[in-house]
This record gives sequence, C-alpha cells and structure tokens, in this order.
Amino acid sequence: GAIGARTTESQVHRELASGLSMPVGFKNGTEGGIQIAIDAVRAAAHPHRFIGVTEQGLAGIVATRGNPDCHIILRGGASGPNHDAASVRKALASLRESHLSPRLLIDASHGNSGKDYLRQPAVAKEIAAQVAEGERGIVGVMIESFIADGRQDLKDPKKLVYG
Repeated sequence: GAIGARTTESQVHRELASGLSMPVGFKNGTEGGIQIAIDAVRAAAHPHRFIGVTEQGLAGIVATRGNPDCHIILRGGASGPNHDAASVRKALASLRESHLSPRLLIDASHGNSGKDYLRQPAVAKEIAAQVAEGERGIVGVMIESFIADGRQDLKDPKKLVYG
C-alpha cells in the first residue's frame, strides 16, 4: 500500500497502517522534505488503539500491533527531484539515524519526473543504475500508468476513456 504526500501527516492513516499486515509506504511531503514520511513510518511501527468497527460491524476499540514493514517513498517535490544517488544516500542515512530500517521506494512520477510522464523511463533508468551499482536500500520503483495519456474530467461518464 501507499499513503500519498498530502495524507502522510494524517494521524488516522498512520494508525490504520499500524494495523495492516502488509508493507505500507509513506510518500515524502509535496515540498520535498522526507521528515514527515520518516515520522509516519515511526508512528506506524508502534501499536495504537482507536475507535473503529469490529468484525461484527459494531463500534469498538481497535488495537493494532504496529507495522514493522513500512517504508518511505521518495516522490520529489517543490524543491525538485530526490531520486538521485545523493538524495537516496541522505534519506537512508536519515532512516538509520531514526533507528528505522534503511529501505525506500522511489516514485518515478510526480516531482521526480517534473510532472512529465514521458520522463518516467529516464528516471527509472537512473534508479536502476543505482541498484546495479550496489545500492541495496532501494526496494522498489513506483510508476504511474494508464493506456491513454493525460487526465479525464468526470463531467460525462459516457465520455471516459477506458484504460
């Protein structure tokens, strides 16, 4: 799973991630800083209690165990891309300093591609080169894909392009 840049600061999402039995990535903020993502990973690693819905469909207290399989996602931001080797090393060092597992995923879209989907293959090649050179902290790459390029407005559902 992945939590977006605008939602990474949400305590509710951090608590929900703490109860999942699957890896969850937290994207860095839209400005490009990684500290909020690191804080989110730390929060999700710990147990939480919150009001939720039980398996019987009743309101109740949900207790989580914490999710040790969370990671940050470098997406770039207003400050520019952060998929380069120096940014990756800095992010991994920050994770180690925070006593978190030094692993991250890189988003080839958003700020890392300058919001140009045509740049995603070049970004992916740069990431692959880092892995080929021995960088073990990169555990995955995220891309945005759709059969048709561009975006679609939801004005008339009959005019939406399938893909």
